[in-house]
Amino acid sequence: MTASDTLLHRLEQDPSLTDALAWPGDFDMDRRDPVEELVLPSGRPLHPIAGCGAGGTYFLCGQAGDEERPVLYADSEGRATLIGADLVEAVTLIAVLPFWRDLEKNFTVAELASDVRTEHPDFDTERDRLLHTLGLALISEEEAATRLLTVAARTAPDYVPCVPDDEYLPYELMFPSDPVPER
Repeated sequence: MTASDTLLHRLEQDPSLTDALAWPGDFDMDRRDPVEELVLPSGRPLHPIAGCGAGGTYFLCGQAGDEERPVLYADSEGRATLIGADLVEAVTLIAVLPFWRDLEKNFTVAELASDVRTEHPDFDTERDRLLHTLGLALISEEEAATRLLTVAARTAPDYVPCVPDDEYLPYELMFPSDPVPER
């Protein structure tokens, strides 16, 4: 069993852990139904593991036990990005940067972090407790943002989901670095 598979199993078994990720991280494991069916260009399966309040879905890519199983986020507006090389990295990034989706809107990490702490004064304590309980290392918000953008740059071409019912039109990249190739 890989670290991602072990972490997923642990999260599924402990509601207190999933509650800690649901707010403020908006990683809700009770929202696993994607808005639409998606496929990857490689044919690798997508396993929905969580959703967000805005209708987006987090997917583990590949089969349980696969060595490489990145986490893909697809929103309800037809945009997608990898957010972690595996579930361990994705959960770490969500715990440290619950506002990660707003980085595409050109807000700074400092601005977004300040907003989270204003709305959620216990954020640092709860984040540290969650990461410690999961055995995950605390990283700085800047390091988390760098990791997010690094893994997001790997989304195209292999992890850009397509909609089979819509002539396999690809989703747009949330953090575009290169144009999505025509399919």
